[in-house]
Amino acid sequence: MVNLKKKKKRGASIPDAGMSDIVFLLLLFFLVSTTIDVDTGIGLALPEYIPPEEQEQVPISKDRMAAILVNENGDVLLDKKIIAIPQIKENLIPRIESKLDLPKNKKLIVSIKTDRKTNYNLYIQTLDQVRLAYAVVKDRVGNNLYGRDYGDLGDEEEKAVRDKVYEIISIAEPEAIK
Repeated sequence: MVNLKKKKKRGASIPDAGMSDIVFLLLLFFLVSTTIDVDTGIGLALPEYIPPEEQEQVPISKDRMAAILVNENGDVLLDKKIIAIPQIKENLIPRIESKLDLPKNKKLIVSIKTDRKTNYNLYIQTLDQVRLAYAVVKDRVGNNLYGRDYGDLGDEEEKAVRDKVYEIISIAEPEAIK
């Protein structure tokens, strides 16, 4: 009798001994070559810290101050008058323009103050309205002096407009609610 045993065929296989090295190198490549977006936050130049005992108290006249108060409910007071956040810009523009021809130490000071429970979004909207008011005035001054908006001016012209429309925004420490 003849033995008709089938021969086992060897299957094809892919060697995977170096696979982990290749995966590791690909992972490293993508980690090194990928850029990650980082939120940059709000661009504010903070003053250097001066201890309270070394600070000089300078009296400021009421016509130079625009006091904005925002409570936790989103109610906004501009110089003790209730207004909506979108009205801040329209109320500040004439006050900023009225001080254009004065020296820097006589310009309008905009003070923004919140309480500790104020929604951060409301605070940012308020700050944006103040910055927009200054931007509108800079555009108007740029158009009056050079016939172009502030963003279209050259470096020297921008500096001249910035000197005329000097931004002074005071961000006061929030108050604790009792």
